Amino acid sequence: MTKADQPTGAELIDGETPTQIAADLQDERLIRDEGLVGAVRTFGRRVRVGDLGSLPVVIGLAVIWVVFQILNPNFLSANNLVNLTLQCAAIGTISIGIVLVLLLGQIDLSVGSVSGVAAAILGVGFTQLHWPLWLTVIVAILAGSAIGLLYGFLFTRFGVPSFVITLAGLLGFLGLQLWILGANSSINIPYDSWIVQFAQQWFLPPWAAYALAVVAAAGMFWSDFRRNVRRRKAGLSEGSMTVVLVKAILLLVGLCISVWYLSTDRGTGAMFLFFVVLVIVMNFLLTRTRWGRSVFAVGGSVEAARRAGIRVNRVFISVFILCSTFAAVGGLLAAARLASVGAGSGGTDTNLNAIAAAVIGGTSLFGGRGSAWSALLGILVIQSISNGLTLLNLDSSYRFMITGAVLLLAVIIDSLSRRSRESHGQA
Repeated sequence: MTKADQPTGAELIDGETPTQIAADLQDERLIRDEGLVGAVRTFGRRVRVGDLGSLPVVIGLAVIWVVFQILNPNFLSANNLVNLTLQCAAIGTISIGIVLVLLLGQIDLSVGSVSGVAAAILGVGFTQLHWPLWLTVIVAILAGSAIGLLYGFLFTRFGVPSFVITLAGLLGFLGLQLWILGANSSINIPYDSWIVQFAQQWFLPPWAAYALAVVAAAGMFWSDFRRNVRRRKAGLSEGSMTVVLVKAILLLVGLCISVWYLSTDRGTGAMFLFFVVLVIVMNFLLTRTRWGRSVFAVGGSVEAARRAGIRVNRVFISVFILCSTFAAVGGLLAAARLASVGAGSGGTDTNLNAIAAAVIGGTSLFGGRGSAWSALLGILVIQSISNGLTLLNLDSSYRFMITGAVLLLAVIIDSLSRRSRESHGQA
């Protein structure tokens, strides 16, 4: 690597573009000097320039929950919220992969079909071919990875647009799913298998859930603390320790309240916890590794990333592989949740919900901006709408219309915030 290609201290720590570093330094000095007041002023400044982050989706989710609670007092009951979390896990996992391809300014329209292929492999391999369950799961996930590798090869080698590649994949892998299933319109997965138990019956005991809440808060505190230390060593401005401590305490309180409330019913589902762990891992990889910085760089400008020495093709291939892998894992979770596999697995609105969740959660369609947390926030919005309408005994037509309106609103907000950032020189 040449000297020009070596990242600066700020890039090594934060993975930010040069246009963001100056503004961040100004914000951090303000937070350091004024503590919580400075943090509030910084947040207000970022909102004014169009850097909205997760604010719109958080406000939207709160509005949705309040409206449905008014219309049906059972919506925010512990039993319904436990169901809601379990409903989020499968498509939310698929949406993590969509977030990754959107960060590159690409798209994958075949995630539903890929998830269906994985589910079909699970059903046929485990119940008919009598493979060990662990082997069947591995084969299904590897099949998803192989599909992503094929996409990456076609995209980087022949320059075929991802829209066309994955549209062909949507049709082709739907056919493969039907071929694997053969004459079986539906295959039941034994209820006593660990994968079905994991998706339906495994819940954390309260003490374990509280322990994880403490670990999560301590992890946030340690991460922010180490970040301040690294910035100090790099000669950069560091944030306020008061703000770091308050964030950790607020997270701990919020998580403990959530654990207590869910524990009044069945508790925190193991499948939902698995989904959240995947989000946390991908967020770490995107924000704290060279590969993650490369993803944002390529999404911001392919040519600039190439000139900076980033191996662009490797980034594209790795992201397509991860996207299809997450689709396969999501397909397995969906099959385990229903304890069955059929021709409809991965069909209906799986594609639309996975893509909509990523966009509604705050990932930009223009590439280069977003977060793994978008998958979690977005799927919470979509499943909250679906769950609430079901409690009101309204059919799916309303769900499609409302979800479409929310998706359109999210894209409009993204476009307006992007325009605002450009006008302030922070695009």
